[in-house]
Amino acid sequence: MPFNRHLLNLSLSTAIGAWLLQAPVTQAEELPAPIKSIEAKGARIVGSFDAPGGLRGYAAQYQNRGMALYLTPDGKHVIAGNLYDAEGKDLSQAPLQKLVYAPMSKQVWGQMEKSNWIEDGKKDAPRIVYLFSDPNCPYCNMFWEQARPWVESGKVQLRHIMVGIIREDSPAKAAALFAAKDPQQALHDHEKAGKGSSLKPLAKIPADIQAKLDANTKLMDDLELAATPAIFYLDDNGDLQQQQGAPSPDKLVKILGPK
Repeated sequence: MPFNRHLLNLSLSTAIGAWLLQAPVTQAEELPAPIKSIEAKGARIVGSFDAPGGLRGYAAQYQNRGMALYLTPDGKHVIAGNLYDAEGKDLSQAPLQKLVYAPMSKQVWGQMEKSNWIEDGKKDAPRIVYLFSDPNCPYCNMFWEQARPWVESGKVQLRHIMVGIIREDSPAKAAALFAAKDPQQALHDHEKAGKGSSLKPLAKIPADIQAKLDANTKLMDDLELAATPAIFYLDDNGDLQQQQGAPSPDKLVKILGPK
């Protein structure tokens, strides 16, 4: 699911709203009174853009969604909603993508890059895929199995952002992976064994590893994700996409690319 207007009715839209509320907004121009009135109702104005018909467009975030505002030529009224041309093309999509959703894609991707993950695949793999993963998650294991042809061919590197949310021993098992001499091999052995895994939870989680788990859990909470695997990848346009749960075969190709 992309970080664009189609998220408005999807769960990740709340995450976008949360991130936008944290991001500073700098106004390069004094806002007209009608736009200020929308801002006073709780909207966050993130930028302006040119619009046809003498209108002036403004990109806003309101109630966890992106919203286009159009100031009328007299400067006294504002229209909220999408603007279409005679051919039915949505003229609001591109500005919202540029001013609202593209910056969020970059910011969220950067947060995942800085998170605590265990790599699965070659370092020089041309495609990177992040997933929030729990050691007790059967669907994480399913996706691990699905991805083997891409990972083993060197085309994809999976980065497992380890969390512990499913069972009581999940945090201690995730900690055991982080604490392993070779975390990548330990994760491989654990996932390959499936239900027969011999991974033992740590009796006591060291403070540094607990801090890693806490940070990963906070990131998951900030994105308002409730289950694993939560998979993130960049599509061919460089837009951030999300997949919740093990993907279907057709979706798998979109996430991992051609074999």
